[in-house]
Amino acid sequence: MLSNKRIQELELVMEFEKVEECFKEVSSWIENVGRKRLKETVNLDDSLEMLLQAQKQFKEFDLVASEYCRRGQEALKKMNQWEDLSFVDVHSYRVKLQTYEDELEEFCTQLDETRHRVCETVRLYEFFDKVRQGICCTEEGVKS
Repeated sequence: MLSNKRIQELELVMEFEKVEECFKEVSSWIENVGRKRLKETVNLDDSLEMLLQAQKQFKEFDLVASEYCRRGQEALKKMNQWEDLSFVDVHSYRVKLQTYEDELEEFCTQLDETRHRVCETVRLYEFFDKVRQGICCTEEGVKS
């Protein structure tokens, strides 16, 4: 039994190292690229044309960011099997995993919120643009 326990612990350590490598890559991208790009989309431009350009750029970023979120979430799923293990040694790994999970969840939530905000802002600007065009057309009709 002791031998089996040690083998399971070794397997756990090897699996954790793979997951940790993946998370280091994901965390590095989030810190060096992801968060900076999200901050850039805080101030959206005043014209519909510029806003549509910003939306296009955000969609390109969103594809890459969503892929990093997916990779991180898949790595976490692999580690969920550890929940059933009752080793004392697993605690330090769980703490690290929780830190990774919190960071990933926070970034993915910010990404979703930014995606929604950009989409809603574009819709609002398009609506106001149609209203403005309608007012202009109405004014021209009244002048005629």
